[in-house]
Amino acid sequence: MSTLLSRAHEDGPEGRGSRNGWAMATRVVAVSSARVGAAVASGYLLYLSFPPRGWWFLAPIGIAVLIVTLRGRSIRKAVGFGYVAGLGFFVPLLPWVGVYVGALPWLALSAAQAVAFAVFAAFVPTMVGLRWAPVWIACTWTAVEAVRARVPFGGFPWGRLAFGQADGPLLPLASWVGAPGLSFVVVAVGAALAGAVVSAAALRWRAFAVLAAMAIASAAVMVPAAAHDKPGITVAVVQGNVPRLGLDFNAQRRAVLDNHVRATVELAAKVAAGELSRPAFVVWPENSSDVDPYRNADAAAQITTAARAVGVPILVGAVVSNGDGTTRNSVIVWDPRTGPGQTSDKRQLVPFGEYLPLRGLMTKLSPYAAQAGRFVAGTGSGVVTIGGVPIAVTTCYEVAFDRLVRQSVRAGAKIITVPTNNATFGRTNMTYQQLAMSRVRAVEHDRAVLVAATSGVSAVITADGRVEQRTRLFTADVLVTRVEPRSDLTVATRLGAGPEWGTVAAIAIFLLGATRRRLTVRRGGAS
Repeated sequence: MSTLLSRAHEDGPEGRGSRNGWAMATRVVAVSSARVGAAVASGYLLYLSFPPRGWWFLAPIGIAVLIVTLRGRSIRKAVGFGYVAGLGFFVPLLPWVGVYVGALPWLALSAAQAVAFAVFAAFVPTMVGLRWAPVWIACTWTAVEAVRARVPFGGFPWGRLAFGQADGPLLPLASWVGAPGLSFVVVAVGAALAGAVVSAAALRWRAFAVLAAMAIASAAVMVPAAAHDKPGITVAVVQGNVPRLGLDFNAQRRAVLDNHVRATVELAAKVAAGELSRPAFVVWPENSSDVDPYRNADAAAQITTAARAVGVPILVGAVVSNGDGTTRNSVIVWDPRTGPGQTSDKRQLVPFGEYLPLRGLMTKLSPYAAQAGRFVAGTGSGVVTIGGVPIAVTTCYEVAFDRLVRQSVRAGAKIITVPTNNATFGRTNMTYQQLAMSRVRAVEHDRAVLVAATSGVSAVITADGRVEQRTRLFTADVLVTRVEPRSDLTVATRLGAGPEWGTVAAIAIFLLGATRRRLTVRRGGAS
């Protein structure tokens, strides 16, 4: 009898309610877990669009997955899913930050940068229901990237979607709309795909939007190259290599300098033997002379020896003391007859690397923080003249910043150089990600780009973004080729940050309108 009563109780209304509640809770947890998984997957798909994999087509798919995940969510939940997506992107993208200093800086930077995804996600649930939703969503993404590229501590543009498109068909658009516009198109295509997935009725026009974007890219590819005013010149890029990997590679500063001198002298011997053409100038990497050549006569003599051997000026990356405990990350034009001449000091310093914000706090959080340098940022346009050619000096981290490269090109630079030191990041993906940025800059400004790295990857990039020559990591090598100095300005160079700030203004107007409508509704309810 007790067994029957027990079964009757379980099968009664309260028992059924308990089972239904448990089933409902299980379904809620399963759906939430699935959405979290989808959010992480969307970020990881965006990561896979970046080098070294370079699966560019996954970027719009990742955006589509994220938008579908956010659709119909509250703002609070959307922010959470967006933040998770940001972690899914930045955590695998940035391990090079902590390769020799531990996981804390890497994870802290990833967590901070993921906030940008959360901000973007907060807008999506409202915008998916608007007319021309893909345009509004793309404006939001571009506006968030614009802010992320500028604050805090000067910004961190690394991970901009445009930089994952170096191998894709949309790359030619960079000469028209710049890196921000390239990101805009990628997100607009992804948003259109998301709309096609969730709404069969809208499939036709959304498919049209995707096809239109691809048609624009195809048209850009087929635009004939403009006539330019100067023939090509021969240039050389020297990668001398470093004695060891890691943060202490420059404990043997003289060895690094000697490596670059030796490689240049060997280049000179091949030129004298007729095996190679004499270059108009030679490009050495950032930190190729961490021995200050202004204060160390022996270092200066070695650089002069290399310059006289090859018979042309060398662009030398050097760490220069200011005499007050601070230093400058300089690039010096070193003439074989007159020695050091024009200089360009690095304008955008790496926070927590070349200088330490909040030094007192940071040294308590990490024992490695005290190793951050005390560099002073340079000023000017970043243009020097070498071998009779005005060139842009975009030192390492600076290539990620739109305004710095654009400023140099507008100031008359006909070739872009990227002296860089990637030895402190080992064999990570950092150097390949930086190379992709250089390829986007080449197309954006219609300039050949010369990447000179201490330990690789060094490269010669043509104005259409193609890698003509490249080196391997941690090898000594020299690249010699002909490049074309160009003086024309692309549409992107002329427009500058105007379109980017236009997206910021559009989102600001949207927010003002939404706030006004909300206040109107509240007043109507109160009456």
